Amino acid sequence: MTSTTQNVLLAALLAAPFALPVAAEAQPKADRTIAAVDTDSDGTIDLAETKAAAAAVFDKLEKDADNTLDAKELKGRLSRQELKKADPDNDGTLTKDEYLAVVEARFKAADPDNDGTIDAKEMRSPAGKALAKLLK
Repeated sequence: MTSTTQNVLLAALLAAPFALPVAAEAQPKADRTIAAVDTDSDGTIDLAETKAAAAAVFDKLEKDADNTLDAKELKGRLSRQELKKADPDNDGTLTKDEYLAVVEARFKAADPDNDGTIDAKEMRSPAGKALAKLLK
């Protein structure tokens, strides 16, 4: 074995303990999100389950009884730019239907195989993580 090969193997062995906790941490978060939303316990979430969970989140976040969410109530779930894009009437708030439209768009982005469901692997993707922010 050459010294270069030995150095690469040594570096990989030394880095492995640090990489595993990150991967292990991402997996349980995705699994917890799926478990919380998966009402039929099939190990995936579909759009209906996702929208039902998102509607409950909307109701929990909506504090001032105006049936909309503003930036403060959204608590960082959407950036200012995302809020503006999701707000077709430009009133600075999202109705439940507008919020659920964002959820649906993020669901579709997190479902690259277009099978109508999201599994834990898809939930760990950047698009899946963006969706998960709207479900907490």
